[in-house]
Amino acid sequence: MSKPTDPLARGTVVPLPGVAGQQPVDNATRLLARVAARVRELRKSLRMPRRVLSEISGVSPRYLAQLEAGEGNISIALLQRVADALGVTAESLLAGEDAPAADLQDLITLYRQAPEAVRHEVRRLLSTGNPGAMRRGRICLVGLRGAGKTTLGRLAAETLSMPFVELTTEIETATGMPMSEILALYGQEGYRRLEMEAVLRALEQHDRMILAVAGGVVAEEQTYALLLERFHTVWLRTSPAEHMQRVRAQGDLRPMEGNPEAMAQLRALLDARAPHYERAEAQVNTSNRTVASSLNDLLAVVSSNNFLSAPKS
Repeated sequence: MSKPTDPLARGTVVPLPGVAGQQPVDNATRLLARVAARVRELRKSLRMPRRVLSEISGVSPRYLAQLEAGEGNISIALLQRVADALGVTAESLLAGEDAPAADLQDLITLYRQAPEAVRHEVRRLLSTGNPGAMRRGRICLVGLRGAGKTTLGRLAAETLSMPFVELTTEIETATGMPMSEILALYGQEGYRRLEMEAVLRALEQHDRMILAVAGGVVAEEQTYALLLERFHTVWLRTSPAEHMQRVRAQGDLRPMEGNPEAMAQLRALLDARAPHYERAEAQVNTSNRTVASSLNDLLAVVSSNNFLSAPKS
């Protein structure tokens, strides 16, 4: 009688070295049975005949039959070929926990191909038990213009060796237009759409960052909800008088020029937006504080709240 031509089909289970009676043999047998069940289930879920699996993997149908029956040892190299043909990892066939089913593999593929907006919604639905996991490493500064978002955000990012992203600058870069032209061309509604798109791009490009957003972003519920969900948010706040003073110091005289009611309007705007800003996880009051002091306060908030650390389960 001639010997089998398939070198991996020549024997049955080979006892593994051990000292506890037949325990090593039992472990090996259970491992072979687990691999057999997973290969068999995955192949059937894919509606893949054994002949087709053989053609794709290069493993003989006879040996595949033995493998699925738990009767043949298999080398790591051949197991990898079978796993590749089934669209899974070799580790998933050997793992102690249940292996991903074929439909889960399909979901993984669909997720990777989906746009960021869809992936965001999937993550939102799946992360309800541990929302901090989605925010780790990302910090968003909110507040009215003049609170110090750009200045403190850039300095904090340098200190923490993280990218700093200013959303308005990103929008101007993407459109190739200054903000005044963007608002004139797209209007407020179009600008809000561009704002959401810019947030999604930033999320796709950076796992860690400090993001500074325009003061009015809180008025767009969908965009603000995304920021609250995917970033650790910090409200930088100061007094109306300092808001006005800092804006004018930036060279913008429009808030006061020809408008004696400017301060009253600013107070009303701050009062209207305060409930939205208060939804942020933390606050830093920059009123009557130097830049250095405010920066230390911001860094202390980041550290004490573990914004850059893995969330506790």
